[in-house]
Amino acid sequence: MPTFSLERTTPLPLDVAWRRLTDWPRHADAVPLTRISVLTPAPTREGTRFVARTGLGPLAFDDVMEVTVWRPPTAGEGGLCRLEKRGRVILGWAEIEVRPGPGGRTRVLWREQLRLRLLPPAFDGALKAASLHLFGRAMNRLLRGA
Repeated sequence: MPTFSLERTTPLPLDVAWRRLTDWPRHADAVPLTRISVLTPAPTREGTRFVARTGLGPLAFDDVMEVTVWRPPTAGEGGLCRLEKRGRVILGWAEIEVRPGPGGRTRVLWREQLRLRLLPPAFDGALKAASLHLFGRAMNRLLRGA
């Protein structure tokens, strides 16, 4: 089960970076061939559930996630969101953290442990490399606001 982490420093204020990274429907704009359905009423909080459906037609799979930690940033203090992956195909967890960075900037950390059911451990290296590429691009796009 590969674990990976990504880090970025952005000129965005803490709260803006947080909002961009935790606006679940916007993730569909940053991850190719993906749609997001939020299953619980707004606002996001512990217990919020959503599904990222990725793929085309019968070659699609669901990444079911639940927010288990929800601590938005406040008064210059960092924030942390933890998601548990509860699907039939994708298992693991993800954490999105924002904290004050140098020169009034925001430091963003995205940590994830990912397991695809039925994928043998021999493929962990390839899964990690693909995940770093995909989630790195998604993180950059979310932070840019594109």
